[in-house]
Amino acid sequence: MKRSVPLKFLLACFLFGLLAQTSAATSETSEKVLRYVFPESETGFDPAVSYDWYSAQVIQSIFESLYTFDYLARPVRLVPQTAQALPVITNQGKTYTIALKKGIYFSADPAFGGKPRELTATDYAYSFKRLLDPRIKSPHAWLFEEKIVGLDELARDAKASGRFEYDRQIAGLEIVDRYTLRIHLKHADFNFGQILAHFPSGAVAREVVERYRNNLGRADANPVGTGPYRLAQWRRGSRIVLDANPVYRGFTWNFQLGSDPEDRRIVAQMSGKRMPQIKRIEINVIAEDQARWLSFQNDEVDLFQLYGPLTERALKGGKLVPELVQKGVQLSRIADPELGYYYWNMRDPIVGGLSKDKIALRRAIAMAYDVKEEIRQVWNGEATPLAFPVPPGVVGHDGDYQSMIRFDPAAANLLLDRFSYKKGRDGWRTMPDGRPLQIRYSAPTTSLGRLQAELWKKAFDSIGIRMTADFRPPAELLTATKQCQLQMRTALWSADYPDGDNFMQIFYGPNIGKSNNGCSRIPEYDALYARTRNMMEGPERKALYRKMARILEVNTVQFLGFARYNNMLAQARVIGYKKHPILAAEWMYCDIEQPQKE
Repeated sequence: MKRSVPLKFLLACFLFGLLAQTSAATSETSEKVLRYVFPESETGFDPAVSYDWYSAQVIQSIFESLYTFDYLARPVRLVPQTAQALPVITNQGKTYTIALKKGIYFSADPAFGGKPRELTATDYAYSFKRLLDPRIKSPHAWLFEEKIVGLDELARDAKASGRFEYDRQIAGLEIVDRYTLRIHLKHADFNFGQILAHFPSGAVAREVVERYRNNLGRADANPVGTGPYRLAQWRRGSRIVLDANPVYRGFTWNFQLGSDPEDRRIVAQMSGKRMPQIKRIEINVIAEDQARWLSFQNDEVDLFQLYGPLTERALKGGKLVPELVQKGVQLSRIADPELGYYYWNMRDPIVGGLSKDKIALRRAIAMAYDVKEEIRQVWNGEATPLAFPVPPGVVGHDGDYQSMIRFDPAAANLLLDRFSYKKGRDGWRTMPDGRPLQIRYSAPTTSLGRLQAELWKKAFDSIGIRMTADFRPPAELLTATKQCQLQMRTALWSADYPDGDNFMQIFYGPNIGKSNNGCSRIPEYDALYARTRNMMEGPERKALYRKMARILEVNTVQFLGFARYNNMLAQARVIGYKKHPILAAEWMYCDIEQPQKE
């Protein structure tokens, strides 16, 4: 006789089966995901080519340089990454001997026959050479130009022949053995280790570049590195997904307490963890401020960079508003080691040149602009005015320096009158030869860019000069800048490495087309910079920096603006996060308490 099954038992079985299915599904999707947002589009992921901050965050997650910076130490401290130890510096600062860690692998790729491939000293020698390959036209070439013995000669021969000889041995890049690289410099440079920590010096594999490069020798469509993450998805200007690199060696979180009292909490949360804990990074590109802010408020974003008009919604007096505190939102706030400045294209026939009338025109424009008003209206008070080209927090900053260019529209008008920039009956000024005078100010197609253009229009109106606004996508602006095609623009330069040289070099003539956005070439400045680039920090270099800053002012090739505060918001579940002043990405150092729900 068949026995009937009780209803309670059937219901229990059903619930148990459902729970088992849910548990299995959860185990498959329990990897920790961090969601992030870029306000601007990336330019690509080739370390030798990409130059924007957002691409750098991805590049630094995929590719590894020989050195990096300690996560918590302030001031920042250089530490080994793929190198075994800090470089052995000999020959009075001209020879760097670097031993690599063994057992570091590039991600598996068809370029390696579908397998991982071990990192060697030759990979770094190849990567450094790429920066000077004329065909690639790397904006980072200045990092190594006139520094490594034989490298500049190799680049010049390539320009003449049309072919860069990567297999040619040069004295400056000595492969001692499979895991040891010895770099011979032309001049002493005790800060060269900081350049070896900058993301463009990350190791790329020759096989990968040669398999995927385009006709310009660039290979950013399939980045393959040794770092903690690899590129899983990419829709240009829309979405980027990084997955944990399965062959990454990992590291144990063991950073020591820094000078910040908040470090105690971070150390307590993270010490002893095997990193990276976060297995997936999902990045969406959202240009509009309001849309980005709503995504964070709706808990769709874990980390959020706060600047511009949005700061007043989240901060008051540099602290989180109560509503965000109640939600457990965290704030990591630092003064960025950056230089916000305004430049003119020194090759432009209207605003360029070093004649007295052109200098007077640029000087008057600078005197008509109120930087403090921009800080109030555009940056909501979240910035500080700058008088010296090297910002606070960077070695070489001079806090006692006083600029001779002051906000004074009345004096600016008198200066223009003196140099025959006369006003017509319509109230607008003309060139000294009577031709119409009109300035084109370029800005990004963002709310911030439009606010900046409005303030500049107000300044130009106050001195009777017509201004037209030229709005372009950020990536297009960067390209036009490198080609000296813009007439005037606001620029931001963030520290690649924490030394004044990184800022003084952006006005160096030979860096036109690379980091010299204003395309300026002042022989006196260039000669002084060439002297300082191999000096250690000290009174002699400081005195030369002051002289160089004054030369820039006298010729008014640029006008100094501000350094912003960098405010990063993190949802309550993000632990261990601390904004770093130099590193582009920090997500490999933090964790999420609970996995994201699908």
